[in-house]
Amino acid sequence: MQTSDQLPRIFQANLARLFERVIQPAMEALPVHASLESGEAATMEQFLDRAAAQVDNYTANEAAKAFSLTLAAIFERQLSIWARAIDRGDAIDPPKSRGFQDFLTLCAEHAGIDLEQGALGADLTEMFMAANVVRHGEGPSCEKLKTIAPALWDDAANDYRDLLAEPRIASEHLRIRMRDLVRYIWATTRFWGLADPLPMAVTDPPYRVARGGDIS
Repeated sequence: MQTSDQLPRIFQANLARLFERVIQPAMEALPVHASLESGEAATMEQFLDRAAAQVDNYTANEAAKAFSLTLAAIFERQLSIWARAIDRGDAIDPPKSRGFQDFLTLCAEHAGIDLEQGALGADLTEMFMAANVVRHGEGPSCEKLKTIAPALWDDAANDYRDLLAEPRIASEHLRIRMRDLVRYIWATTRFWGLADPLPMAVTDPPYRVARGGDIS
């Protein structure tokens, strides 16, 4: 058995453990308010409660963005490791640019994975671009992400207030919710399940969420 045959299962298990032991408990422990009250407060106590709720929701969003960056970084590193492993075993020319999309394409082609099926490739690309926005702020990735995933921005939402002073910065209004993190962990673990050539591969991970909807 080649080492490259074992890597997809190891990668899938590592991602699942991180999500179930760290990301999910951390997100569930953070207080989140369905809406934020505005307008003139009747008392100082009411004003402070409203401010605390605003900070709670902002903090939860920052945590979700940080976890999306974590998942993207781990998955990209895994792709790089596997691409080099299959390159050694199959005499495949590794991508020259060695970027996320190059490694994703190479690994998917090697495993015979259709990235268009079930929006798998779309969710993986969205995760990576969201991570770039979290890392760098304004720039080309932010503009591209607004085009391919406009649902990650909601100017009409009444449950989020940016803590930065004006002028408005689009990247600071990026919203990553728990349902988005579930989509990302499903896509990453689904990819490695499909790439796993060993018996009893888990190709249908136990994470479900409708695109743009609630966890189910």
